[in-house]
Amino acid sequence: MFKRLTKIAAAAAFAVALPLGAPAVAKTFYWVSHGGPADPVWTYFLQGANQWAEDTGHTVNTSFHSGDVPSHQEAIRAAIAAGADAIVSSSPDPGSLVEVVAEARAAGIPVVNINTPDPTVDFNAYVGMDLVTAGRDWAQYLVDNGHVKEGDFVWMPVEIPGATYGVQEEQGIATVFEPLGITWEVTEATLDQAEVITRMSDYMTANRDKVDAIIGLGDLVTGSIKRVFDQVGIAPGEIPVVGWGNSLDTTQEVLEGYVNAAMWQDPHATSYVGLSMAAMAASGIPPGFDVLVGTLYEKGNAELYDGILSGN
Repeated sequence: MFKRLTKIAAAAAFAVALPLGAPAVAKTFYWVSHGGPADPVWTYFLQGANQWAEDTGHTVNTSFHSGDVPSHQEAIRAAIAAGADAIVSSSPDPGSLVEVVAEARAAGIPVVNINTPDPTVDFNAYVGMDLVTAGRDWAQYLVDNGHVKEGDFVWMPVEIPGATYGVQEEQGIATVFEPLGITWEVTEATLDQAEVITRMSDYMTANRDKVDAIIGLGDLVTGSIKRVFDQVGIAPGEIPVVGWGNSLDTTQEVLEGYVNAAMWQDPHATSYVGLSMAAMAASGIPPGFDVLVGTLYEKGNAELYDGILSGN
């Protein structure tokens, strides 16, 4: 089915449509994340879900699954069994939710996809980044600003190899780098912050001379750049870095020159709008569009996102 694509500014339409007080009949929604509870960006996605529940009076049951696909699938099946009014879910791996979402739809339960798109799944709608475009934007930024050229090598650390987000980001990166003869390597960093820093530091110690630029394919890895560079002895700006920018660690890295440009994913708004669309679908108004978010920011406007993440 064809779906119109619209920007996050369209979220105002949902806000107007929602009741300002407690709803006459409270509904129960399930919010299911492939991320981990210690991942900084998912803290903000969760805040958006909790704020939506507070503002609307609906119940939102949330869960994290840290990349465990069977656990994620089981959470959706549990929501179906409990008679959820609607489900909001990220996608842990390409194709991994085809069957469970079909089961939910067959039971009359709408499922709205957030954060990680998967066109192979029959979701009612998607709210989040176009991850292929995000990858292409990072690669193009490095090329356009003269940070990489033909024959250069780019390192791409990621928390979970094979996960939807990294796979799609790499697809976008490849469309820019392959024609230019720029090579790259994706390496695993895990979801544990301390282990992320250790693995990234070990990689840079062994490969520092060949790394011409870095693209952080996840928030934990991009937010660890300063610690890694300080540990290995790399000065801010010595190696160009782009990647995700949904944590205070990364906004500070951009302000201090460790990261050249970072992608803001509108995490609070993604959950809030995703649940709004799920509520709309549960009330019999089918969403006929997706909502795309995301802004690439540099040092000049990093304070805006630093303020949002600080609650200022």
